[in-house]
Amino acid sequence: MLENYFPVLIFILVALVFGCVPIIIGRLVGPHRPDPEKLSPYECGFEAFEDARMKFDVRYYLIAIAFIIFDLEVSYMFPWAAIFKEFVEADQAVKLFGFIEMFIFMGILVVGFVWAWAKGALDWE
Repeated sequence: MLENYFPVLIFILVALVFGCVPIIIGRLVGPHRPDPEKLSPYECGFEAFEDARMKFDVRYYLIAIAFIIFDLEVSYMFPWAAIFKEFVEADQAVKLFGFIEMFIFMGILVVGFVWAWAKGALDWE
């Protein structure tokens, strides 16, 4: 029974080697010249040397969340595009189902885009 998992173990080991060896080689071979500015914490979109309790604009996060949502929705179109040839070669009922399925999905995407636009999440001043 355990011999069935041997290829999985080899796959994990190869993945670890491909992931860890370049990091170790870069650490050993690359220059290491730390200074206080390089070692300081960094938050994307904000100055690194300001008060941590400052007020910030929420629209920055709205755009990031909108990007993630639309990026994920677009990634759901790839499986549909991969089987598009099967839709074209199928009978009329399957063609209609595939078209309606993507039409509903694109409709949801457009409604989300219009909502984000109406809320002002895409406006940046």
